[in-house]
Amino acid sequence: MSRATSAWQRIPAPVVDVLVVVGAALDAWLNMWDHTRLSVALAAVGCAALAFRRRFPLGVFLLALPIALMQDVAAAVLVALFTLAERSRNRRLLAVCVALPAVVSSTPWSLAEADRTMTLVTFVYSLATAAAPVLFGQLLQARRDLARRLDEIEEAREHERALHAQTVLARERAQLAREMHDVVSHQVSLIAVRAGALQVATKDGNTKEAARTIRSLSVTTLDELRTMVTLLRASGGRDTELTPQPTLADLHKLVESSGTQAELTGELPPAVGTPAQRAVYRTVQEALTNVRKHAPGAAARVELWQDGDAVGVTVTNTAPTRPSLSLPGSQQGLIGLRERADILNGTLETGPTAEGGYRVRLRIPLGGD
Repeated sequence: MSRATSAWQRIPAPVVDVLVVVGAALDAWLNMWDHTRLSVALAAVGCAALAFRRRFPLGVFLLALPIALMQDVAAAVLVALFTLAERSRNRRLLAVCVALPAVVSSTPWSLAEADRTMTLVTFVYSLATAAAPVLFGQLLQARRDLARRLDEIEEAREHERALHAQTVLARERAQLAREMHDVVSHQVSLIAVRAGALQVATKDGNTKEAARTIRSLSVTTLDELRTMVTLLRASGGRDTELTPQPTLADLHKLVESSGTQAELTGELPPAVGTPAQRAVYRTVQEALTNVRKHAPGAAARVELWQDGDAVGVTVTNTAPTRPSLSLPGSQQGLIGLRERADILNGTLETGPTAEGGYRVRLRIPLGGD
């Protein structure tokens, strides 16, 4: 971003609006062919409307369009065109809006045989002039989209790096646990055995007491080592049953920290077992992850429900508001969820919605967990 652009963006929006309106009004006053009451009124309305161009770009453009009848190049029309092109993604609409000022500005010319050439020249000139702000507005729109995509890619890379670091750390912890179990624990066990044998065999009281102390410390150290090995294996992914498993109580935190506009509704009965709670949690986690990855800007709704002797969750998201990124993935998330549902005698249904979104629905029998 250039210094001029950065300095311009620091100017408050009301100040920019005043400058734009005043500049367009001066341009209309100095370049109008005549200053009749109707012409002045149309020019005043079109220039004043520029203050609302950000909220109503198309309406402001239509209000400024009559100024093109009164001068060859109208600054108000060009500003309105630029704002519309900067905010609209409808290429057909922009093409029509480019043609309208050219048609309007060439209308006053007579269609007599002698004036046809001038009419064509005026139309082409006006068409090229109107196309310039539209192309510039589309360029700024593409630049914003590119900057947003770069931010999303960088965020995804940071997430991938964090996951890789966690994987490496888990692998190192698991390796450390194996080393402690296979080497250190074995050596401490031998120390305890030898100390016990010495305590039994010796006749000297001091030696017997020292051997007893060594054996007692060795046994205590061995117990502590086993606890440390268990913890390292759990954090390293080798003993997942000892790690804290998510439950329904963790759903609120999951939804709030999902990075998407998500809402959690409904509740499940207390009779839902731990495996079913984990399945519900993992389903919501995978669905919200997919929403963030494949439907940028979409809103999601997480609904817990009970239907007779079955419980479940439905995660529905709206259509994305901007193009999704082509991010790498294992493509195994939904397959894993279906396998988890099958184990619990449940079902997992996925598919697009009529509104352009996506729905994931998990159903688990109460007796299946």
